[in-house]
This record gives sequence, C-alpha cells and structure tokens, in this order.
Amino acid sequence: MSNKVTQLARAELIDMVPYQSARRLQAGEGVFNEKIWLNANESPGDGHYQLNSQCVNRYPDFQPKNLISAYSDYAAISEQNILATRGADEGIELLIRTFCESYKDNILICPPTYGMYAISAENHGAGVIEVPLANWQLNVPDIIEKLPLCKLLFLCSPGNPTGNLLAQQDLIAVLEASEGKAIVVVDEAYIEFAPEHTMAKFIEQYPHLVVLRTLSKAFALAGLRCGFTLANTPVIELLSKVIAPYPIAAPVAEIASHALDAQGIMEMEYRVNDSNQLRKSLATWLNQQTWCTGVFPSDANFVLFRTSKKNKVFDLLLKHNILIRDQSKQQQLADCLRISIGSEQELDALKAILEKEL
Repeated sequence: MSNKVTQLARAELIDMVPYQSARRLQAGEGVFNEKIWLNANESPGDGHYQLNSQCVNRYPDFQPKNLISAYSDYAAISEQNILATRGADEGIELLIRTFCESYKDNILICPPTYGMYAISAENHGAGVIEVPLANWQLNVPDIIEKLPLCKLLFLCSPGNPTGNLLAQQDLIAVLEASEGKAIVVVDEAYIEFAPEHTMAKFIEQYPHLVVLRTLSKAFALAGLRCGFTLANTPVIELLSKVIAPYPIAAPVAEIASHALDAQGIMEMEYRVNDSNQLRKSLATWLNQQTWCTGVFPSDANFVLFRTSKKNKVFDLLLKHNILIRDQSKQQQLADCLRISIGSEQELDALKAILEKEL
C-alpha cells in the first residue's frame, strides 16, 4: 500500500533528506527542564505574557496592525515594507516560491550556511548554486560571475553556523552588481547581537534587497514562530500573494506585540548584553583548553569551535543531558561543534563536566 502512495509523490522528494533541525534530532517531548539545551541558539529565560482568550474563536487579521506597527517602530522601517511570517523560515520559502520557477531557476548560497535555504529550494524544484565562503567572508568575484544563473542570493550575517558578520562593503558590492539581475536576501536572524551592522537601512536604496528577521533569538520567543520579511513595497506585495491567508495566529501577534513594546525591548537588550558577555567568556575558556584547536569569532548567541576530540566532547555532554550541535558535516567545518549561549549556570555546568572528565 505504501509503495502505491509513494509512486504518486514527486520523484525528487523520495530520497530527499529533510532539514535536521535541533529539535528533530533531539526532541523535547514537552519537558525542557530535564536537560540543558545548547543546540538550537535559543535564548534562556521565560517570558511572562497575559493573553486575551476572547480572540481565539475568530480568524486573525492577515497582518495584525498592532504587530506590524510595533515592529515598524522597533526596526525604524515603514509598515508597508514589513511582512510578518511564521518565523524567518517562512520568509525563505515565500521568496523562493515567488521568484523561482520550478526546474528552471536557481538560488545561490555561500556554505557553510543555514541549511533551510537549500532544503526550501529543493522542495520547490529550484536549483542550488554554491559559492563557498573564503576565509569566512563572501567570495565576491565568484558570486558576481554566477549572477546570470541565479534569481535569489541568500547571505547570512551574522552567519549560522559560523557566527561572524559578513563585511558590509562586500554585501554592498554584491547589491551593486546584482540590481536588475537577482534578489539579494540578507538573513539577519542574529542581528540583535550586533545591531549596528544591519543592512535594513539600505532597503530604500536597493529595490532588490530583502532582509529577514525573527523573534526566535534575542527576543527569546523561538516557540512563538514569528518572523519578519523587510523589503520594498513591490516585493512585499508579491509575497503577500503567495503567503497563507492567516499566517500569524492571534495569540502569537499578541505576545509578539508585547515583546516589542518599550519594556520588552529593554528586556531584550539586557538579554543581548548578558549573552554577548557570556559568549566572550566562553570563547576565552575554550581557547584555554588543550583539546580545543580553534574558536571562531562570533557576533551571535553561539560559539563554534574545532576540536580533535569532537565525538568525545559531544558524547560526554550528552551523557550528562547537555545538548550541543555537531556541525562537522558542513563544508570547511570538520571536527566542529557549536554551543549556544545559555544561562551562566548552564554554561558553568558544561565547563565543569569538560574540565573534570577530559
């Protein structure tokens, strides 16, 4: 019976490997306080939000006014240049569905990078062209050479899983070369940890620039699934034709709006400051360990490092219910592991175990 169903599916999906998210690899099963979760770049801490239960029997607005207005004030960008989505992941999918014709068009990515760009393209039947990072920065000449083959460029800054910012002059060079040829998407999921480097301020200047944002990281709302696509009005209007009719659930819009008020932003900024300090401390500690052979510079809420004892470090922490992320299968990242910046207590527990048993 299953074979009869499978033969009806699109051929390219049969052997496709889905994106291996942190929670797909290690499920929480509704109980998150029995383990230390340092594998998904979530922020520590619980939000306290009051919900209006009277709204749940009605469909939500297509783009909730309070939410769009709040994000407009926060990001200093016009409301007509914002589309709220189910996480930044939906923004990725919408862009590919809007600008790429199946089995004809390609996206360009610069590995090592976030895996959902390629997965979303493959799901849509779009090709994937790779121009690997060179010394962890864009290979601008090679990207420009590939522009005639691409409809969309996905550039992640700060990068995931690397953590470093892409040079702004390189991003500008790509934007200058690609106008009228391709859409340039800068994924800023981690930009709150280095806000002065945002590319959103260039949206009015470049009609083909799109910036992706999320509340999952610095705002500590990963479970909410709320993101934003920032772009010029013609792009937003096109994406609005493709997105689902009710993309933002009413409780999501309500919580997100509270997170974007003055108190919520102040709490986010405190959280970012703590995370940045803990990240620097963790990087310093890793550099002092004999089993660590390199620490990558980071402007995000995680640290990527290389170790000759990758499996031992990973398995030892797992035995003690501390989960980190193995990135060693990514291009240029052999023997690399990634640690999310959790609370000080969580990171102290990680250090204590490794100091004692390695």
